[in-house]
Amino acid sequence: MSTFTLPNSNPQIAVHLTSDLSQEQLLSFPAFKTWISTLQHSLSTQQNKSHTFHSAPYKLRTIEIQSVDFFGGKRIGFVKLKAEVSNDKGEKLPGSVFLRGGSVGMFLILQPDDVPFKSEDEKHVILTMQPRIPAGSLSLAELPAGMLDDAGTFAGGAAKEIEEETGLEVPANELTNMTELALSSATSDDEENLQQGVYPSPGGCDEFVPIFLWQKRIPREQMNGWQGKLTGLRDHGEKITLMLCPLEKVWRHGGRDAKVLAAWALYEGLREEGKL
Repeated sequence: MSTFTLPNSNPQIAVHLTSDLSQEQLLSFPAFKTWISTLQHSLSTQQNKSHTFHSAPYKLRTIEIQSVDFFGGKRIGFVKLKAEVSNDKGEKLPGSVFLRGGSVGMFLILQPDDVPFKSEDEKHVILTMQPRIPAGSLSLAELPAGMLDDAGTFAGGAAKEIEEETGLEVPANELTNMTELALSSATSDDEENLQQGVYPSPGGCDEFVPIFLWQKRIPREQMNGWQGKLTGLRDHGEKITLMLCPLEKVWRHGGRDAKVLAAWALYEGLREEGKL
């Protein structure tokens, strides 16, 4: 194990590494860079006299890397760490963190093209049924989603995931970022520069998920042909089955997946405000 001082940290923050992780690898890991930047900014807001913690501000003291998972042998996939965040009174905040970075979720609404235009009838949402070992499931109904990679933009990453999981080629410029649209119209004066996404489990994980919407009218026979289609990247170990769910029932059939519920709530809320 080795230790280094986090660059540009004041007070100085000691970072303890595992034997299989170097300083350069950690500092170049996108999820770590986003997390540490966001946290440091949020801590700086305590300087404001109106902040709840102004009288006894919390500071990031140390970071202990506990384990690392690599993808393909070289690229960092996940990092588990313990961050000590405390104030001068000795009061601590929970600091167990599972770093995995951002993901994208896609709310794909299909409608037969023989239905009258602008009608809400027979709209269906694509869900994926796939094994999720952390949940103990071999067939969990979810919104199509995937981790952000080198696609460059959230919209580009979403379009890539749509094609990988459903076989649909969707131009990125046809996607609507519902999370960003909803947050941009929020009235709260939020000083923290959090990511424009839904946080499914902020008590232990940094993951944030922008939810994109894509609506398409397609031939009825094509829709029927997708029901139960096996998709996914076989070389990534993916075994995904598609499920077409009526829009009005998606909150029930996908109720175990936070992404489904978030997408449905965003869609309904934005429609009610006339933004979709």
